[in-house]
Amino acid sequence: MKNSTSIILNTRLETGKSQLHRLVKKGFLISTLTFGTMIFTAQATFAVEVKTKSSSEVSQQNTRHITFKNGQILMAGNLYLPDNFNEKKQYPTIIVTHPGGGVKEQTAGLYAQKLAKKGFITLAFDASHQGESGGEPRFLENPTERVEDIRSGVDYLTTLKFVDKNRIAALGICAGGGYSINAAMTEHRIKAVGTVSAVDIGLGFRKGWNGDGTLSDQLKLLDSVAQQRTLEANGANPLYINYVPEQPNANTPRDLREATEYYRTPRGQHKNSGNQLLFSSVDKIIAFDAAENIQELLTQPLLLIAGSDAGSLWQSKHFYDLAKTKKELFLVDHATHMTMYDQPDHVDKAVAKLASFYNTNL
Repeated sequence: MKNSTSIILNTRLETGKSQLHRLVKKGFLISTLTFGTMIFTAQATFAVEVKTKSSSEVSQQNTRHITFKNGQILMAGNLYLPDNFNEKKQYPTIIVTHPGGGVKEQTAGLYAQKLAKKGFITLAFDASHQGESGGEPRFLENPTERVEDIRSGVDYLTTLKFVDKNRIAALGICAGGGYSINAAMTEHRIKAVGTVSAVDIGLGFRKGWNGDGTLSDQLKLLDSVAQQRTLEANGANPLYINYVPEQPNANTPRDLREATEYYRTPRGQHKNSGNQLLFSSVDKIIAFDAAENIQELLTQPLLLIAGSDAGSLWQSKHFYDLAKTKKELFLVDHATHMTMYDQPDHVDKAVAKLASFYNTNL
């Protein structure tokens, strides 16, 4: 027979699951990656073996696999070099931040490679607690740490003799866009900020994909997080939820169907991007505001690139409306949130615009 503590914990778990499902049906639970509907997954403990390659290893594609430190966490990244790279020269450099739940080998790496072809040094890296980077617990999405990842990446870049320390810029994709803007407000070594399909992850969790979430929804979600933390403090396994729907249906919004197609099929799937989010990340995400103090503190030039048909376009407009610095909102016709990740015509238009922007402002 179960003891009273087990009965209480199991009851709380079932209550939390029911509450999560109610919020899912309302369309409020959203992902850090594309703010898609979160699906409850079986509780399990995941262990990820962190493996990185030596910074001395250089591929035939002008890529150096490197590591750097964010505090005690060993970060993993790919450094992309221009054609005809000369170690005795100094180059303008861009640090590229991937979407929530993504890894450096996906869209961040694609943009980094293409910008390297335009003459920039670029660094795409795995977020702390994710991909090949270290950090426990795994699959944690902590906005404060994500911003510090960028700062630490800039630290690393300043140690490279072939990086022009006065010409370092940031590029962020999806949630990485919000993180990059937030980092630049107080990281003045970043001289210009570009984004693609930008998202403020905190705003997305508070307001939902379409921006119509309610305070009541937020409070219910926080209640579920609180219940789960109590369960885990009393011995339950961590709870993981999905970034994007594993099985979208006819009622799934277009953006989220495309997110599943990108992340969960060979189109963009990567073994280190497992569609897992530690549920206890959610309280930290809800408390985060990527645009807080943007009017006063963002002084660097800002370029926001988004698809004209993207469901997330309102987020790029949100940043544009708030920012008081030199700014531009550039729309790619007929592009969606996800086609900006990898579709050649849309990506090439974005890269051309970004290269011009960085050349002008670095």
